[in-house]
Amino acid sequence: MKLLITGAAGNLGSFLARHLLNSDMDVGLMYHKTPLSSELRSADNMHPIQADLARPETLPGACAGVDCVVHFAGVLFAPGPEHFLPDTNVQYVRNLVAAALEAGVSRFIIVSFPHVEGESNPDCPARGNPHGDPESAHARTRLQAEQHLFEACEGTKMTPVVLRPGMIYGREILMIAAARWLARHHLLYVWRKPTWIHLLSLPDFLTCVAQAATLETCSGIYNLGDDQPTTLQEFLDMATRHWNCHRPLRLPRWCFFVAAWACETFARLFRTASPLTADFIRIGMVSYTADTSRMKEELLAQLAYPSLNEGLPLL
Repeated sequence: MKLLITGAAGNLGSFLARHLLNSDMDVGLMYHKTPLSSELRSADNMHPIQADLARPETLPGACAGVDCVVHFAGVLFAPGPEHFLPDTNVQYVRNLVAAALEAGVSRFIIVSFPHVEGESNPDCPARGNPHGDPESAHARTRLQAEQHLFEACEGTKMTPVVLRPGMIYGREILMIAAARWLARHHLLYVWRKPTWIHLLSLPDFLTCVAQAATLETCSGIYNLGDDQPTTLQEFLDMATRHWNCHRPLRLPRWCFFVAAWACETFARLFRTASPLTADFIRIGMVSYTADTSRMKEELLAQLAYPSLNEGLPLL
């Protein structure tokens, strides 16, 4: 089987590539500017492919002979995401889906998130609705990408798959590493209103993606998460205890939008990355939990880390 991973030099894309290092898959590692690690470049079953999702003419070669595409690629940590996300989250997917269809790819997987359905909680969990009404630009554009995939695949031989994991955690996940650094420097804060989140350990996430790529019966939307939703505030309290750091201070929500405005303004003026944006705060304040029964039935019946209690060592 030949698999193509887009964004293979990124955080989750590179984790999936390393997860498949000893598999019998032939893995194409698509990257744009960020170079791949030497470990991946030197692996026998890994093949670097440089391409640009903004330039459709570079994509047919990347998709040639591919059985399954796993799409991670995107742009993060840049100011003004509401201006560039219609391109990077939607048009780039349109370009790649068109190339995949032309190349005869059998399956196309988009890695998304449950926020695309809008607010959810344990009493009213996300259920894999393809027609949500999210508030943030990140969620709106990702939902548009999902919808385009299903529309484009209708009547073709390419099977559309959408994976919607909750918050993926692991020692080297960028958001977790940032939270750990902030906590150790007494700079970690959180808003006061409890926000539901649905966690998923990195090992369980990678197992689900590998299963979705290889199981012939896999199709449609899958919510991915562990067995015990919690709140962001409780997650950070448990994480900081594990790191032997102070519990994050609770602040009014407006403080976070002010911090995001400052980050984005600095990034625009000095052409730097923006680790915080108003849209990140907007999506971060949305509660989300999901019905994961389909994941349990078809992808992963038994989680290695069914709750954060078992997964704390991963932090």
